[in-house]
Amino acid sequence: MEHKVLHQPFELYVSDLECWKERALIYHFFEIVQIMEGTGVRRTNWNDFPYEKGSIFLFTPLDCRGFNATTPTRFCSIRFSEVFLGQYKNAQDRERIVQWLKQLEHIFSHHNRFQQLLVKDPGDCQQIITLMNLVVQEYENKAAYHEENLQHLVTLLLNILSRNVTDSTAPMAGSAECEAEPLINRMLIHIRQHISDADKLRVDYLATHFNLSANYVGEYFRKLTGESLQHYITQYKVKMVQQRLAFSNLTISQIAGELGFTDESHLGRQFRKHSGESPLEYRKRAKLLENQN
Repeated sequence: MEHKVLHQPFELYVSDLECWKERALIYHFFEIVQIMEGTGVRRTNWNDFPYEKGSIFLFTPLDCRGFNATTPTRFCSIRFSEVFLGQYKNAQDRERIVQWLKQLEHIFSHHNRFQQLLVKDPGDCQQIITLMNLVVQEYENKAAYHEENLQHLVTLLLNILSRNVTDSTAPMAGSAECEAEPLINRMLIHIRQHISDADKLRVDYLATHFNLSANYVGEYFRKLTGESLQHYITQYKVKMVQQRLAFSNLTISQIAGELGFTDESHLGRQFRKHSGESPLEYRKRAKLLENQN
């Protein structure tokens, strides 16, 4: 399975899909996609859903995503990392950023159970269109203060989207509607919800919880996502570690305990393996970036 990373904290694309030949990839950043013209199929974690003009999709890091156009399609893609939303002017903003990132993770991971995000209020629809257009203008013109303006515009956009995402509209656990949802989606949501609870990430627990054979859990996960269950869990944990290193004053040991690592050494080995640097090196680099802002 191929992976795609974001080389800048924020990127924006307005493009056609007609000649787009990339297969579905695992992307390591948040993304808001609005379909401007066309119809086709959106693929997320090996599940296919139709799209049309006006459709809005939210993707979280580690989602495998791609699009197949049925008719000529034009889309706007806003891509950003935690670093983009985490830029702040002083230390007092730190806690606000941490809470916002947690809210962001919730919004993207639970929106409409991996279906199209439905924005029903006409006023919200119009505001989203206006904000998307302003984002495109700011990004293309790159006038003075455009970075700060982009951050504020994306925050406003996410606030509007978040009020259209409510758990009250999600299917109840065990309901027929919930059970009809693709199993891999339910597994991914479960992993994200319980990423710090090692017991609920064990193969035997997952097998019982999702009514699978313990010998088949790993094979099923790899078949549907293209990577091993343990690799996905570790990658997601490392992303959470990066967030806490950059935006909190927690010690390495505290982070290890919070996210279910055996100890500080275990966290350090896994972090270096997947990030190419130690947690302390990453935190130091994050502080340097903070001081430059």
